Amino acid sequence: MEVFNLRLQFFLMPIIALALLLVVPTINAQTPAPAPPPTSDGMAVDQGIAYVLMLLALLLTYIIH
Repeated sequence: MEVFNLRLQFFLMPIIALALLLVVPTINAQTPAPAPPPTSDGMAVDQGIAYVLMLLALLLTYIIH
């Protein structure tokens, strides 16, 4: 019976070792930090002012004509 037990151990130990090799690195895995939000360089503000000025120019030309 001891020989069978020893054979079973020699068979199971590599399987357990491979399973641990696959599982252990993922235990300590950390999720990466989220990307920082894009910083505003003022381009959206400039574009908003341009739209308002174009609307104002359109209204002014409509009123004049």
